[in-house]
Amino acid sequence: MSTLAADLLLRVEGLVKHYPVETRGFPFRRYRPLRAVDGVDLVLRAGETLGIVGESGCGKSTLARTLTRLEEPTAGRAWFRGDDLFSMPRRSFRRMRRDIQIVFQNPYAALDPRMTIGALIGEPLAIFPDLVPGAGRHARIVELLRQVGLDPDAIERYPHEFSGGQRQRIGIARALALRPSLIICDEPVSALDVSVQAQVVNLLEDIQRNTGVAYIVIAHDLSVVRHISHRVAVMYLGLIVEEGTEAEVYERPTHPYTKALLSAVPRPGGTGRRIVLEGDLPDPSSPPSGCRFRTRCWKASERCARVEPKLTERSSPTHRSACHHPE
Repeated sequence: MSTLAADLLLRVEGLVKHYPVETRGFPFRRYRPLRAVDGVDLVLRAGETLGIVGESGCGKSTLARTLTRLEEPTAGRAWFRGDDLFSMPRRSFRRMRRDIQIVFQNPYAALDPRMTIGALIGEPLAIFPDLVPGAGRHARIVELLRQVGLDPDAIERYPHEFSGGQRQRIGIARALALRPSLIICDEPVSALDVSVQAQVVNLLEDIQRNTGVAYIVIAHDLSVVRHISHRVAVMYLGLIVEEGTEAEVYERPTHPYTKALLSAVPRPGGTGRRIVLEGDLPDPSSPPSGCRFRTRCWKASERCARVEPKLTERSSPTHRSACHHPE
């Protein structure tokens, strides 16, 4: 992995994204908030990879869409290179969007089937024509195709002529077109075969080494996140419950939820005890009081029902978890 730069690229404080959910119909409509993201703090340095893991429905993708302002936040603040992301008008944010790109989960739905891959990759260059003059766009598209391991001769082909892994490479090339400082990868390999997943993850690492781009990688596959991440944040029901370096979270987890997730990762020889969580993820529009994980936790106490735990330093200043009874 690339050497981490010291400068802070992104800082997020108290990010909240709620959706109104109707609880009573006409004529006396009432709403309550679905707490998709409910108070998230993050920091990311230039050239770093932050992995975000958790079950489906914990708020990972909503977090990604809010950071790119595909969704507007309910509350909270975020700074990118010192500029306030959420307070600036959308017209001003449009100029910043060139520096923050996203790779979506489904490579089949992310590309317009009516456009050639040359047009798809070149579209961002047409939107920001000052970055690459018109005469140089074809050369830039060819360069991007080579960078992601695709044959430049395929520039006039359409998305349906490519495999899922190749389509995801096209999506990555499109995200790289404007030379961003940050790429948010929302489940970038979950729709791909295992062998293809490894190729895409290795490609992302090669790109980071060569360009110094920072990543936020969102996934439910802990093996993928461990392979690519410098730091890891574990989300549960809209909150971060544990964060630290890759080694701290994977080798010295302190939150029961993190331990349960890690116990599901296959190990050589089948060693290790599997922790099976009982029950489903609670309704995010009506989360449990106190610790949100307590309804599925084998260590829950009366205090867990009354007091919401805060992120507390554990094995080092970089390792924190939110638990009244840490491992």
